[in-house]
Amino acid sequence: MSTTTTRWRRGSVLAAVAAVLAAGMVTVAAIMLTVPGAQQRGGSGGVDLAGNTVQLDGPPPAPAASAAPSGHGRFAAPSVGLDVPLGALDVVDGVIEPPGFTSAYWVRNLGVDPTAPASGTVFVAMHSLRAGGLGPGNALIDVAHARARIAVGAPITVDGTTYRVTRTETVTKQDIRSDAGVWADVPGRLVVVTCLQRPDGRRSVDNVVIEATRG
Repeated sequence: MSTTTTRWRRGSVLAAVAAVLAAGMVTVAAIMLTVPGAQQRGGSGGVDLAGNTVQLDGPPPAPAASAAPSGHGRFAAPSVGLDVPLGALDVVDGVIEPPGFTSAYWVRNLGVDPTAPASGTVFVAMHSLRAGGLGPGNALIDVAHARARIAVGAPITVDGTTYRVTRTETVTKQDIRSDAGVWADVPGRLVVVTCLQRPDGRRSVDNVVIEATRG
């Protein structure tokens, strides 16, 4: 995603940041995850988990009629205090773009359905936000140390199935689309992807990838 404003940089613009936050608005540094060969595009608007209005970094994409914000159970990572609805979406034109900022989203046309985890990998994507925003992905990332916040061994429940985190990694947004290890379809596996935010508030350039195994 291309940032269309420089107001989130340090220095003389800190007062502008404070004014925007006071107005209940945050700026998206959204997942903007692309699968192999895809091009990035802008996000969608809405509110975050704290009820703040989310300000887009760029223009919204064409509507993805296949995206559903809820109705597929819940996504829970109790060790980091996360429990949100589980929506569903499709990869559209090679792009995985969660349509909202208060749910996690199962990717329907990658891997397998959450109700059939023994058959392959369940892929889940969610937004994290910068500039004081609170998306589901913010619970999973440690911004100060540039890594995942959730620990190896921690449980994650997706639509009633519990997994244990086996590894986490940080992958650049450029490299993730061609990372065969991330997109491998392995039985009993869960892959969760969100943006890794930056301490200085600039747009995200990396994704955090969390892998877990059922049982």
